[in-house]
Amino acid sequence: MRIGILTGGGDCPGLNAVIRAVVRKGVGHDGDEVIGFRDGWRGLLEGDAVPLDLAAVRGILPRGGTVLGTSRTNPYARDDGPDRVLACLDRWGIDALVPIGGEDTLGVATRLAERGVRVVGVPKTIDNDLEGTDYTFGFDTAVGVAMEAIDRLHTTGDSHHRTLVVEVMGRHAGWIALHAGMAGGANVILVPEHPFDVDAVVAHVQHRFDTGFSPIVVVSEGAQATDGALTVATGEQDAFGHVRLGGIGPALAALIEERTGRESRAVVLGHLQRGGTPSPFDRVLATRFGLAALEAVHDGESGVMVALRGTEIVRVPLATATARLKLVPAERYAEAEVFFG
Repeated sequence: MRIGILTGGGDCPGLNAVIRAVVRKGVGHDGDEVIGFRDGWRGLLEGDAVPLDLAAVRGILPRGGTVLGTSRTNPYARDDGPDRVLACLDRWGIDALVPIGGEDTLGVATRLAERGVRVVGVPKTIDNDLEGTDYTFGFDTAVGVAMEAIDRLHTTGDSHHRTLVVEVMGRHAGWIALHAGMAGGANVILVPEHPFDVDAVVAHVQHRFDTGFSPIVVVSEGAQATDGALTVATGEQDAFGHVRLGGIGPALAALIEERTGRESRAVVLGHLQRGGTPSPFDRVLATRFGLAALEAVHDGESGVMVALRGTEIVRVPLATATARLKLVPAERYAEAEVFFG
C-alpha cells in the first residue's frame, strides 16, 4: 500500500516516534510505501511531500517536534481546500492517510473520511483533551516540564518570600495544570472548567504566607475568574477560529501582589511545555499508536482513531473522538482542592 502521513496543529514530543513506527512497520515489514506530507494539511493542499524510507527515520525516536513540520492550516477555511486535498491524494496515489493531531487536525480528517478518504487518525495533544482516549502522547512530557519548573520555583519563592504564579497551557481543559500542580505541590490550581473566586485565591495565598512558606499558584491559560475580571485574550484567531490566549498569569500575579502587599512574580512556561525530548511514557505510547494505526489501515478500517483504554490500544470512531473535548471533571478537581492553601 501507499500510505500518507502528516502531523498537524501544535507540535509536541512523541510525533517522531509515531512517524518512525509507521515507517519501520510499513516499509520494513509490510512492504508499504510511506509518503510524508510537510507542515500538516498545507502539504496536502500544495502537494508538498517526501517519500519516507528506513534511513529517513533513523535516530528520530528521542527527538522532540516533528521531522515533517507542522502548521495550523485548515483546508476547510478555503472554498477549494477539500477538493485540492482529494486531488493531491489521487495524484500521489495514496491508498490511506494517517493524520496525527488533536481536535482540529482530526476534525478535518473526520470530514475527509465522510467524503470517502480512507483515514486512520492518531491522537496527539499536550492538553490531553481528546475524547475517546485515556491519554494522548505529549501530555506526560508537558506535565514533567511543568512539574520540574514548579519544583524549582518553590525554593526561589521561599527564599524571597514571594508568590509565584505559573501559567501553563490549557485553553479549554486544565489537565496539565491539574497534574503538574498536584505533582509539584502547588497551593492553588486554577483550570478553565471551574471558574475561580479571586477572594478565595487570595485567602489561600495569605494562609500559605501565614504558615511561613511562600505560595505557588498554577493557572491554565484559559482559566477565568467568576466575575470575568481577569479574562485575557489577544483578539487574534488561528485558522480554526481559536482566539489566542495568554496573560492570565501576569494579571493574576499583579492582583495577588496588590491584595496581599507581598511581592508576586509570574512565570509563563508557554512553548517550553511542547519542546524537548519525549518522556519514556510518551515514546512508548506514540510508538504503539503508530503500529496500531498501520494495523488498522491493513485491516481495511477507515474513519477511526487509535486510542488508549487502560493499557490496551483500541479503535474508536473519529466522529466520536472529535465530537467534544475531554474536560477535567468536578471529582478530579475536588481531589486537588484538598491541598489548597
